[in-house]
Amino acid sequence: MSELDLVRLNFNPQSLWALNAIIGLVMFGVALDLRGSDFRAVLTAPKPVLIGLAGQFVLLPAFTFGLVLAIRPAPSIALGMMLVAACPGGNISNFLTHYAKGNTALSIAMTAVSTAVAVVMTPLNVSLWGGLHPEASKILKVVALDPLEMLLAVFLLLGLPMAAGMWTGHRFPRLAARAHKPVRALSLAIFGLFVVGALAANWRHFLDYVGFVVLAVFLHNALALATGYYAARIAGLPERDRRAVSIEVGIQNSALGLVLIFNFFGGLGGMAIVTAWWGIWHIISGLTVATLWSRRPPVAMPPS
Repeated sequence: MSELDLVRLNFNPQSLWALNAIIGLVMFGVALDLRGSDFRAVLTAPKPVLIGLAGQFVLLPAFTFGLVLAIRPAPSIALGMMLVAACPGGNISNFLTHYAKGNTALSIAMTAVSTAVAVVMTPLNVSLWGGLHPEASKILKVVALDPLEMLLAVFLLLGLPMAAGMWTGHRFPRLAARAHKPVRALSLAIFGLFVVGALAANWRHFLDYVGFVVLAVFLHNALALATGYYAARIAGLPERDRRAVSIEVGIQNSALGLVLIFNFFGGLGGMAIVTAWWGIWHIISGLTVATLWSRRPPVAMPPS
């Protein structure tokens, strides 16, 4: 076991409750703009969403497992990377897809469905791929991770706020329309400040391991963006859909990852540091990719 695996970040129970509340607020804000039609769209045109879900919950976790075997990070960093890969799409993916001239409707549908599917797939992928890793599996045994307990936690963190947000949007559409952007912006700003605060409180640990963490997250995020894009390309999706799928797979819900780390892994240093840095880096990389794409309007596919 490396020195990093012995690090426990400074985090008290009050901060954990605050983080749980923040992610609940984030999901509530996202769901204010969701409608049942976003889910019904999957039934009428399921292929793009299914390709995106396969990239999100099948290909990315599997490729991440291959990446950690190749670069051989500390076990806690490896498990953190696998946990991030098991999370659903992040909360800014819809904005980035719109900015990138991608299919925003597809992005919204993928966010809605992947968040719902994550209730089962996130605990399953963490248990499966973490259990297959020779060293990370030892961490799972030490913390005695119960997949059903994690499933319940993910349901409470994602499912209930999402249902409450959708109900509010349906029952009070005018209020939801006015509140959607402010609530979403406020919740994301609060989460950003929380991540910065967590890094500041543990700055010494971050500086000690920043070099490898930055490299690992850079490679991992590039892999995620490429996985989404090329899965969509191989499936024959048009360019607008490829951009949406790429961003959805490449922008992960790192807030959920941090909550699970502090709830189930005691703030294990490598896991928390890599997930917190991912939360910062995927915004930088996402904006960069979206800016490049925004300057190149997607070419429509010729009719078959």
